[in-house]
Amino acid sequence: MLTTTLAPTLAAGLAFDNTFFAFLALVIFLGIVVWAGAHKTAGKMLDDRSAQISRELSDARRLREEAEALLAEYKQKRIDAEKEAGEIVARAKSDAALYAEEAKKKLSEAIERRTKQAETKIAQAEAAAAKDVRARAADLAVAAAATLLKDGMKGKGGESLVAESIAAVKSRLN
Repeated sequence: MLTTTLAPTLAAGLAFDNTFFAFLALVIFLGIVVWAGAHKTAGKMLDDRSAQISRELSDARRLREEAEALLAEYKQKRIDAEKEAGEIVARAKSDAALYAEEAKKKLSEAIERRTKQAETKIAQAEAAAAKDVRARAADLAVAAAATLLKDGMKGKGGESLVAESIAAVKSRLN
C-alpha cells in the first residue's frame, strides 16, 4: 500500500495534489490575462476613471468659483440697491419737506391775498354805505329845506326860488 499512496509524488519531492492544480490554474489564468492585455485594459480603465474624476473635480471647483463670484456680485448689487433705496427715501423726505414748505408759503400768500380782498371789500362797502348815508342825508336835508322854505315862502315868488335852490343843492351834492 505504500506504493499506491506514494504514486502521485514526483521524483523531486513535489506532490500533485489539489493545491498544486489550483496554483497551476492560477498561473495559467494570469498568463492568459497578461497575454490578452487585460492588465493594460484595466490600467486604461483606471486611468480614464481617474481623469474623469479629475475633470469632475475641476468642473466642480470652477462651478464653485463661479457661484462665489455670482454670490459676491449679488451681495454687491443688494448693497447698491439698499444704498439707492436709502438715497431715494432721503430725496423723498427732502422733497416732501420742500413741498410742505412751499405749500405753507402758498397758503400764507393765499390767506394774505384773501385778507386784502376782504379788507378791500369792507372798505368799498364802507365807502358805499357812507355815500348812501350822505345821499340820504342830503335828500332829507333838501326835503326839510323844501318844507321849511315852502312854509316860509308862500306864493309864486317863493315857489320859484325854492325850486331853483332845490335844483342847485341836488346838483352840488350828487
